Amino acid sequence: FPPSLQVFPSQDPLDRADFNAVEYINTLFPTEQSLANIDEVVNKIRLKIRRLDDNIRTVVRGQTNVGQDGRQALEEAQKAIQQLFGKIKDIKDKAEKSEQMVKEITRDIKQLDHAKRHLTTSITTLNHLHMLAGGVDSLEAMTRRRQYGEVANLLQGVVNVLEHFNKYMGIPQIRQLSERVKVAQNELGQQILADFEEAFPSQGTKRPGGPSNVLRDACLVANVLDPRIKQEIIKKFIKQHLSEYLVLFQENQDVAWLDKIDRRYAWIKRQLVDYEEKYGRMFPQEWCMTERIAVEFCHVTRTELAKIMRTRAKEIEVKLLLFAIQRTTNFEGLLAKRFSGCTLSDGTVKKPEVPPPSTNPFLEDETGTETDEIVIEKSDTDKPKKPKVPDNPFHGIVSKCFEPHLYVYIESQDKNLGELIDRFVADFKAQGPPKPNVDEGGAVLPSCADLFVYYKKCMVQCSQLSTGEPMIALTTIFQKYLREYAWKILSGNLPKTTSSSGGLTITSLLKEKEGSEVAKFTLEELCLICSILSTAEYCLATTQQLEEKLKEKVDASLVERINLTGEMDTFSIVISNSIQLLVQDLDAACDPALTAMSKMQWQNVEHVGDQSPYVTSVILHIKQNVPIIRDNLASTRKYFTQFCIKFANSFIPKFINHLFKCKPISMVGAEQLLLDTHSLKMVLLDLPSIGSQVVRKAPASYTKIVVKGMTRAEMILKVVMAPHEPPVVFVDNYIKLLADCSTDTFQKILDMKGLKRSEQSSMLDLFRQRLPAPPSGVENAGSLSLSAPTPEQESSRIRKLEKLIKKRL
Repeated sequence: FPPSLQVFPSQDPLDRADFNAVEYINTLFPTEQSLANIDEVVNKIRLKIRRLDDNIRTVVRGQTNVGQDGRQALEEAQKAIQQLFGKIKDIKDKAEKSEQMVKEITRDIKQLDHAKRHLTTSITTLNHLHMLAGGVDSLEAMTRRRQYGEVANLLQGVVNVLEHFNKYMGIPQIRQLSERVKVAQNELGQQILADFEEAFPSQGTKRPGGPSNVLRDACLVANVLDPRIKQEIIKKFIKQHLSEYLVLFQENQDVAWLDKIDRRYAWIKRQLVDYEEKYGRMFPQEWCMTERIAVEFCHVTRTELAKIMRTRAKEIEVKLLLFAIQRTTNFEGLLAKRFSGCTLSDGTVKKPEVPPPSTNPFLEDETGTETDEIVIEKSDTDKPKKPKVPDNPFHGIVSKCFEPHLYVYIESQDKNLGELIDRFVADFKAQGPPKPNVDEGGAVLPSCADLFVYYKKCMVQCSQLSTGEPMIALTTIFQKYLREYAWKILSGNLPKTTSSSGGLTITSLLKEKEGSEVAKFTLEELCLICSILSTAEYCLATTQQLEEKLKEKVDASLVERINLTGEMDTFSIVISNSIQLLVQDLDAACDPALTAMSKMQWQNVEHVGDQSPYVTSVILHIKQNVPIIRDNLASTRKYFTQFCIKFANSFIPKFINHLFKCKPISMVGAEQLLLDTHSLKMVLLDLPSIGSQVVRKAPASYTKIVVKGMTRAEMILKVVMAPHEPPVVFVDNYIKLLADCSTDTFQKILDMKGLKRSEQSSMLDLFRQRLPAPPSGVENAGSLSLSAPTPEQESSRIRKLEKLIKKRL
């Protein structure tokens, strides 16, 4: 809408922005008969025009008076403003006069208020000065009379009052009183130290009969004096209290050696009990004197033990070392139960920090029985983790001295683990492979659990001794024997594929019977392979958890040096080799059947019947092996799936290669082969759950491989069944069905059809002409991975089996 219509809304068609005169006239005169009143319409319009003219004239005349009215209104407004300013000025003048009057009225009140404040300050200061002067006199007198109980309370009050005179130190009398207070404090400190020296002489070990009330009050005074006085008292008392210990356990004494380390801790326990009985009330409780004595004893003991172990390092053997460490850590744990550790200095032992919740799956309490088996469960990762208990603040306060000698412990563990591995090897040879026990789903070898239980025990024990370099050294030992276990116990006991038991001969390759002419693993050997695979999988998962636990135990600066990836890779190789052995065994069992298939006279097949005997044989071998493997790998389903996938990737290309050897093939023979291929396809699709009462859907990754491979085999046979006349249709049909641009594959198809060389030559030329342009250079880039092997690879069946036999882990 135009602005005029927004301001003055109108329904008149003449006011519309899109006014159309023709439409308006047509509205007024819709028919010819309506023209009869045209004079009336014209008169109305003229009347309307005259009214508009009158309105416009009136408005124009009215505007001539607006300017004069505006000037008059402006003059009136200016006059009103001048009057307003005059009134404001009058109000301001009256306010100033009122303020001046108030100031004159309150001037005397302010003077009185200031005088009162100054007088109050003066009285208070004089009162404080009187208290200070009297207090200093009393302090000096009480000091001379050793009235420490009264001095303790008075001294604190004098010091508090003296703080009020800090800004008056320029006055000689105040400065003199301050100097007297300082002198009195110094005299008190020296006097109290002398009293303690007299009561507890540093020379000799004889102690007075009991505590003194004077000394008890003196300790209260020392709390108010310079902190150095308190530290000196504590130092002298503890030194005197431990003087007997240094004499009894001198380095040249027999009782000082590690085998009698219990006597050191028994001595300090007696001394602490004696202190509590005699001197427990003499020192203030906040001084924590009992803890201070124990901490100083630990520092002295650590120094003395380090000195004597350096001198007699050759006499330290692992049992003696572990005995001494165990007794020492037990003593440190006793200190943690008895004391809070509040007196430990930052430079000696760091206060423990509560670590974040552990993400390690080893959730059992390590401070309990150290022989508990490490249990691995997949659900552990979903359970809430137990928060780690804060460390003992006294941990290492004495046992730190044993760390330089822990190489004895590490060497001992190296030897023990070597003997443990040898025992595992001997036990395996003596007991033989585990008995088939399908119900347990492929049991893990017991030696595996024993190894990790021992690892855990060593790790916990070493972490109690040190979390520094010894943990790194122990980790290196762990790595060494993890590898030895993998190769000696696991890989070393995997069955070997030999030709001696099976008697591989030309007859067994060319004939297909229900018996087992090829070298197959026995039921016990299959169970052993599955057991070793399950053990390797257990070791892989447990090694990962062991690495995480070691990183938790070791110092933060050494975490990067803990890395068991190589050992985990070793167990992964064992798993891969075990799966490969199972695949090779089943694959080799199916080889005679495939060989029999390629030797049949397919051009002489006259009718299509049930599945061929070679298919029955392949299915028989699959039904014999797969249920055993599945049941023994029930605890590790993912590796059973890997076995199925690897078998499909091995068997299907081999089956297609043998298809190419079936030449020539008649139409009926191709139909029979197509039926056999479909039967094998159905069996392979059902392979993961074959022979099982519980039918599970095969994994999608496995199904995709089987469908892709066997569909290619079916397409090959369909191409063979298609007539080769006319050649163009045959070639186009081949390209459409197989999508294989390899001339070698096309040549094999022609051989299967039994075409003559002349026909094949023309077909090959036509095939090359009809091929689509290759996407990137290489002619055979489009050929699938299931293409045939080179002639050298299939030249000798015996050579191929020899290669399979010689393939070692």
